[in-house]
Amino acid sequence: MIELDNVAYSYGGDDLLSDISLRIQPGSFHFLTGPSGSGKSTFLKLCYMDLTPSSGLVQVFGQDVRGLARDQVALARRRIGVVHQDCRFLDHLSVAENIALPLTVAGRDVEAEKDNLKALIDWVGLRGQQQQRPPELSGGERQRAALARAVIMGPDVILADEPTGNVDWEMSQRLMSLLIELNKMGKSVMLATHDLNLIRTTKNQISARVLRIANRKLQLAGADL
Repeated sequence: MIELDNVAYSYGGDDLLSDISLRIQPGSFHFLTGPSGSGKSTFLKLCYMDLTPSSGLVQVFGQDVRGLARDQVALARRRIGVVHQDCRFLDHLSVAENIALPLTVAGRDVEAEKDNLKALIDWVGLRGQQQQRPPELSGGERQRAALARAVIMGPDVILADEPTGNVDWEMSQRLMSLLIELNKMGKSVMLATHDLNLIRTTKNQISARVLRIANRKLQLAGADL
C-alpha cells in the first residue's frame, strides 16, 4: 500500500531522516514513536505525499510518487485519511459541514451521502455537537471530529499524528477504540505518539508493530515497551 525504500529527507542541507525502509501492509497497525523533533511528522508527510524524499523511493498504492501529476496525487490522497495533531477546521462551518468537507472537495453529492455522514457522526459520538462550530468543541470532541473527517472518504490507510497528545487518558482510550475498530475493519493504521502507556495498553487489545525513529533512522522498538 505504502512503501518506502532507502528514503532520506533533508532540509536546509541537514538530514532529518535517512535510510528509511518500511512497507505498510493492508490491515496492519503501526505505532511510530521517538523523541520530539525526531522526524515522526516528517515521516508521516512522506507517506501522504505532502513531502517528497530527497533520495530513495516512496510508492503509494504501487505508484512512484515522483512520477505522479497533481491530479494523481489528489486521487491517491483520497485513499489516505490523515488526522493532524492541531485539528485544523473551518470555524465558520458547523462540525457536520467540516466532517463532510472532503466529499465537497471531491465533487461528491453531500446530500446523497447524508445517511453515511449521520452514521459516522454517531459513530464518533458527536450527534449532539454536529451543528456547533469547531471553537465550541472540547479537545477530545475536536479530535473525534478530525477522525471522522479523515475517514469520510472510506480510506484504506489512516495516518494519525499525535491524536491523543492534547486529551486526557479517558479520551485517549476512546479515540484508540475507534482506531482499533477501523483496523479490525481492514484499514491500515499508523499512529505517531510519544505515549508509551498508550502503546502498551493498545498492544493488549490488538496486534501492533512498534517503530521508533532515533538518530534519523527507523528502528523496530524493543520488547521493553
